[in-house]
Amino acid sequence: MAKNFVSNSEESTRMFKSSFLESLSKVHFTVPLYIFIPAIAFFSWKAFAAEHCSGLFFLEYYIIGLIVWSLTEYVLHRFIFHFVPKSSWGLRLHFIFHGVHHDYPKDRLRLVMPPSVSIPLAILFYWIFSLFFSKPALYSFFPGFITGYLIYDMLHYAMHHYNFKSSLMKKIKQHHMLHHYQDEKKGFGVSSSLWDIIFDSGFPKKKNTTQTQKTA
Repeated sequence: MAKNFVSNSEESTRMFKSSFLESLSKVHFTVPLYIFIPAIAFFSWKAFAAEHCSGLFFLEYYIIGLIVWSLTEYVLHRFIFHFVPKSSWGLRLHFIFHGVHHDYPKDRLRLVMPPSVSIPLAILFYWIFSLFFSKPALYSFFPGFITGYLIYDMLHYAMHHYNFKSSLMKKIKQHHMLHHYQDEKKGFGVSSSLWDIIFDSGFPKKKNTTQTQKTA
């Protein structure tokens, strides 16, 4: 399915008449690092200093946090960001939260989550996880979850503004670019294509020309 884009400009389009609301929708890509790296350090300190977690215990739950973020990223992108409502106000919300990114995919100030969204979401997820984890597990798990989010945000920015030399990173970038420029109903994993493979929502591999000729 071909996708028509409004613009590939790196400049930001205005979304709100209110300058205050407009400012809340934009953020430099480094801002999440300043907010969430201290949060990772704080919860890691709580795990070791307050709850006396062992290194192995912390590592196990940290890795689980990374994996849970990876699945969360996929679910949010596929079922929330790409849910297209029918009402006019719903369509407006959809454009604000994700549609603008597909219409202006190189907008430098709208490639990572602004604090107005990421901080409330982090608090919500922390509260949800606190219902299921004891404090030692929560303080080990949540830094991994936040780390996964930061990897997602930084990779997402880089995919739109950096030319990778690594073959692995080229494949990850290509996966996301196909989502933007070929079919936005496929390829919902950004930092990884793992869940697209598991849930069969990825892009079909191109058949080798030689093999195709042999079977013809």
